[in-house]
Amino acid sequence: MTQLDDLYRRVIMDHYKNPRNRGKFDEDTVTVDLNNPTCGDRISLQLKLAGEVVEDARFTGEGCSISMSSASMMTEAVKGKKLDEALDIADRFSSLMKGEEVTFDDYEDLEALSGVNKFPARIKCATLAWNALRKGIDHND
Repeated sequence: MTQLDDLYRRVIMDHYKNPRNRGKFDEDTVTVDLNNPTCGDRISLQLKLAGEVVEDARFTGEGCSISMSSASMMTEAVKGKKLDEALDIADRFSSLMKGEEVTFDDYEDLEALSGVNKFPARIKCATLAWNALRKGIDHND
């Protein structure tokens, strides 16, 4: 195992064991519930939108380390971003899952999930939260 693989594994496990933005908002938000019936992952994503900006994001759910750490990373990456910027990050994440070379200058933790593309069955785990994000932003239009 390379040092980079080891670093990526540690980043993923850190987000899994210490998820960022886990929880619920009390006030009115855009809420999207998705699940991955193949492996049982499920997520409830809440987006607090202020005009064209993702003011805040939180999630609850359960699943494997890949899906939960990806949700944690996604909420961190999109907070404070304009909706089109959040969708651009989601598009770049999709490219990463297809094995394309992608960098995330403002949130490098996402690159830790680059190895997931070697395991096609796990790609759905990694993209679950991102699909919820897209759906939430589309719902806002």
